[in-house]
Amino acid sequence: MRVVVIGATGNIGTSTLRALAADPRVTEITGLARRKPRRAAPKTTWVQADVTDTDLVPLMRGADAVVHLAWLFQPTHRPAVTWDANAVGSARVFAAAAEADVPALVYSSSVGAYSPGPKDRAVDESWPTHGWPGAAYSREKAYVERLLDAHEARHPGRRVVRIRPAFIFERQTAAQQRRLFAGPLLPGGLARPGLIPIVPDVPGLRLQALHSEDAGRAFALAALGDARGAFNIAADPVLDAAELAGLLDARTVRLPARGLRAALAAAWALHLVPASPGLFELALRVPLMDASRARDELGWTPRHTSREAIREFLDGLRTGAGRDTPPLSPDTSGRARSREFTTGIGREP
Repeated sequence: MRVVVIGATGNIGTSTLRALAADPRVTEITGLARRKPRRAAPKTTWVQADVTDTDLVPLMRGADAVVHLAWLFQPTHRPAVTWDANAVGSARVFAAAAEADVPALVYSSSVGAYSPGPKDRAVDESWPTHGWPGAAYSREKAYVERLLDAHEARHPGRRVVRIRPAFIFERQTAAQQRRLFAGPLLPGGLARPGLIPIVPDVPGLRLQALHSEDAGRAFALAALGDARGAFNIAADPVLDAAELAGLLDARTVRLPARGLRAALAAAWALHLVPASPGLFELALRVPLMDASRARDELGWTPRHTSREAIREFLDGLRTGAGRDTPPLSPDTSGRARSREFTTGIGREP
């Protein structure tokens, strides 16, 4: 089998490549990325491509499956740029897959595509995916879900899988996630038990997490199997303030969501952090996901707990860990953080 992976150098992409390469059914992988990495990957041929303007059809011809993982989180201060990459770019990917007659399409959706949910139970894949309008990330994920609805209606004979992951972490993604969401002012060395004295306990704020390796296996299973439809993927336990405080040897302090949001909004407006206040609002509203369908129909179960994923991430944050790909490049010098300042926090991809 030949599989095309779009966005192959990022958090999920590198794990998906490893999972695909480990399967004997896979003979060839075409890894598409905006910036080609120097590193080699088993069974993989790298191709520099951008979903916004590259002719994708020739790259997909003859493929047995396309896995679409590419997503632009920044710049949050220029939402037209992320819309072009994420919404318009995804439409181009789906159209190219249809024109190239690829029999299977796997798309990385998100818990962020879901509408706000109940606080007392987890939701399955039938929960509405209208997103939260206050966050560009959620609006774009919800819009792409509608694009997939139309794609499935036009091409009923083709297999389409939507994977909706929880928040994904591992040690080697720490540098990238620090750049994307916290910015250069966060000292990674603080992510050590005992150095952070308090964890804010914000009403309604809790999250499900997942190790990147487990996410990669889910996408590989979807590409190589015969499953169709949407699948939630998440690991236990659900992480709240008490769980995070335990990992950091800290204590919790109750804080109102309004105050924390105001502080984040001010920092974002001043270009001190790249993450928009809309992402914080989204985190307060996303539902908990029931991942039993992935277990029963996709044959997927996580090998790592959410605690293990967060512990790895904190360890990577302390050491500036990354991988040898452009998106995941490690924090190895002060020059990298200086560039974040000079290019404008939240202004550049």
